[in-house]
Amino acid sequence: MRLTLHTDYALRVLIYLGLQQEGRLATIREISQAYDISRTHLMKVALELQKRGYIEAVRGRAGGLALAAPGAAVNLGQLVRELEPDLALAECMGGENRCVISPDCRLKEALHKAREAFIAVLGQYTVADLTAPGKRAAALRGHLQIINL
Repeated sequence: MRLTLHTDYALRVLIYLGLQQEGRLATIREISQAYDISRTHLMKVALELQKRGYIEAVRGRAGGLALAAPGAAVNLGQLVRELEPDLALAECMGGENRCVISPDCRLKEALHKAREAFIAVLGQYTVADLTAPGKRAAALRGHLQIINL
């Protein structure tokens, strides 16, 4: 099982924003530099997150991005379910199933349960869980060179 880069980057953006001091806006440029990923791709991710209500974007010279709700309200399972509605673990779970044993195979049922368990485990976590104050959050800030003034 593998999440798309789009979802991976969405999670990274939310983590980055969750590490910011309350009220501080982060720019696409600084997030892309922190993770060393494409600004263009991050822009698409940010637009999707904004459209879905996960982040707020402020335009202009002093603009940037911030979480739209407290990190504790941003559930990772819900986000992944929204961004990966067709999370197919095998061909039989996708739209173009050409597997000849599919009508009588129980693998699809097992994989469906595994996918649901994966989403359920993610559903036990929020952005706040990933960015909670402590050694790990401090280390993340250091890796990403986040300075909260």
